[in-house]
Amino acid sequence: MNKTIRMQSRSAILGSRLRLVCATVAVTGVAWLPVSAAAQANSKIGFVSTERIMKDANPAKAAQAKIEADFARRDKELQDLSARLRTASERLDKEASVMAESDRTRRQREIAEMDRDFQRRQREFREDLNQRRNEELSVVLEKANRAIKDIAEREKYDLILQEAVFVSPRMDITDQVVKLLNSGR
Repeated sequence: MNKTIRMQSRSAILGSRLRLVCATVAVTGVAWLPVSAAAQANSKIGFVSTERIMKDANPAKAAQAKIEADFARRDKELQDLSARLRTASERLDKEASVMAESDRTRRQREIAEMDRDFQRRQREFREDLNQRRNEELSVVLEKANRAIKDIAEREKYDLILQEAVFVSPRMDITDQVVKLLNSGR
């Protein structure tokens, strides 16, 4: 479950961030066109990796652990139901040739009903998990954005990007943001 939750949360965050970055890049590119070359040369630009913040910052780790703990019981129930469904299906496959038609039909219906229940529970689980993850991670993102703004104001950055295709390591301030988040500020 941990790996599934982490992969889903990263892809959800990266998907929403990608849309935001595309819009930001478009707006930033247009906004910087009229600025003189001298002004651009004096600009201070930084970069922050949201993915690393979500992986390395203590608030993100705590949120992930809380989500995992809160959903562990339901995940276990789904795994148990899946195992029962698989066992019942395998048993029917083995015994189908020697069963009466009415018994085989009845068990097929039972298995189909069990499968529908499993699918419904699994869908509800994913929806609840995604909603909860979004709630928890939005709090972490708010804290990260405050930390980024604090660093930007303190160190006089003109622009800080949160995603990019390529970034020089000297522009990456992710470690500073993680350190600030881990300090509890």
